[in-house]
Amino acid sequence: MKIKFTKMHGAGNDFIVIDAINQQINLTPAQWRQLADRRFGVGADQILVVEASEATDIDFRYRIFNADGGEVEQCGNGARAFVRFVTEKKLTAKTELKVATMKGIIRPRLEADGSITVDMGAPVLLPEQVPFDVTGLSSTDVADDTLWPLQINGRTIMMSALSMGNPHAVQIVDSVDNADLALDGPAIEHHVRFPNRVNAGFMQILDRHTIRLRVFERGAGETLACGTGACAAVVSGIRRGQLDTPVRVETRGGTLSIAWNGGTSHVMLSGPAVTVFEGEITLPAED
Repeated sequence: MKIKFTKMHGAGNDFIVIDAINQQINLTPAQWRQLADRRFGVGADQILVVEASEATDIDFRYRIFNADGGEVEQCGNGARAFVRFVTEKKLTAKTELKVATMKGIIRPRLEADGSITVDMGAPVLLPEQVPFDVTGLSSTDVADDTLWPLQINGRTIMMSALSMGNPHAVQIVDSVDNADLALDGPAIEHHVRFPNRVNAGFMQILDRHTIRLRVFERGAGETLACGTGACAAVVSGIRRGQLDTPVRVETRGGTLSIAWNGGTSHVMLSGPAVTVFEGEITLPAED
């Protein structure tokens, strides 16, 4: 099976983007994993699939597969790559799009300066909707935020649990450089209180408009940037009373900008999206 693809990245968070409008795509989890494998495939944090929409008022459908082969709900950096892809491939002439994802509608926009802004919707803050099991836990209120204790690796961390279309656990650390993501990331991702697993965010606050962030992503491990993780961290920091919108998010792969006015207002994510190369790969047929 031959598949044409485009390799892209958003602040170092890298993607394989596939046009499923002009070619037939029906892969197994094992084949998604092979595509994402950095030694035996193309290599990527996530694979993005562009599909035609069945609804007349929706421009495209957008699907996301993690490097472990599992389909997931949302990807903020991927949404920006998606816009760059459909624009460069001339699949649309619009600069503002309405795109269906597993978790609902997103509205990305190509700006005049070439950057891309994505309306990520309102954050989901109710634990049962993240989902996060709070049975038997005692929370601590910090300004407008609710911090929950989580037992990992023999100690307790205090974190915010929220969803940006996918689940996030955000904690504040003194230094992201000293955070042990290799140890703590998997422990948080697979914690029993997150039935759908979770993205683990480690946030260092530099000032009221600037943070540094590392994210251990569900199904991908640590990535150089995470768009929904940046949104979740900023929402948590603003709710804790420690940040003011807009916030510059410094990741290991680049810089993102997040704006959120609190409450039920939508989170706006802005940043770059870059095409790296195009290619074609042959995947062996599954038995």
